[in-house]
Amino acid sequence: MSNTEAAALQVLHKDAWCIAVSKTAGVPVQPDPTGDPDLLGRVRSELHEPAVQLVHRIDRPVSGVVLFARDADALPQLHALFRDRGVTKIYWAIVEGRADATESIVLEHTLQHDAQAHKARVSAIASRLPSRTRVRALAYGDNYTLVEAVPAGGAFHQIRAQLAAWGHPIKGDVKYGARRGEKDRSIALHARSLRFKHPITDAEVYIEAAAPSITPWAALVAAVPL
Repeated sequence: MSNTEAAALQVLHKDAWCIAVSKTAGVPVQPDPTGDPDLLGRVRSELHEPAVQLVHRIDRPVSGVVLFARDADALPQLHALFRDRGVTKIYWAIVEGRADATESIVLEHTLQHDAQAHKARVSAIASRLPSRTRVRALAYGDNYTLVEAVPAGGAFHQIRAQLAAWGHPIKGDVKYGARRGEKDRSIALHARSLRFKHPITDAEVYIEAAAPSITPWAALVAAVPL
């Protein structure tokens, strides 16, 4: 089965106000010009959740946690959590080369959205509000490094652009300088987890999606120290 073939949706969290599922790389989160099956439509039909709305988005080539609102009153409050940086988002990425970051480092860049090229560009112009992503290496392979990336905020293509500017583009991400792409156009970036205080119940919510089991994810994840 390829990355984009439909498999049963994996529900990671569900309560009266929201539901989270694990997205496969290559699946759009909402309808796009390709007409390919999208995650929002599948959640509505396959999970019998006709009223759900997207709370946030991850790029089509990316896998991992996606959160939906089940309740119209909860939607603006969940949106506010993301807007006001009330959500801790952790990503895992397989990057090219040996990324020497056994201790956490902070990548800081001024990013500009190039809408025509549909990418983020690192600007030489200083900003009072630069994009920041905390990065650390989790495991090393022969040609790749598995890293954890924790962005502050959510600028367009922030992690993809900053890892590339660091000299370690994400595997498969030719838009940002990877040596080669994947046949299914996925990239090795995974939205690993979300953590936030529930806006309705005040309970601490932690949602985690298992990394893809394909090569080279499996070997690198297995090498992460417990």
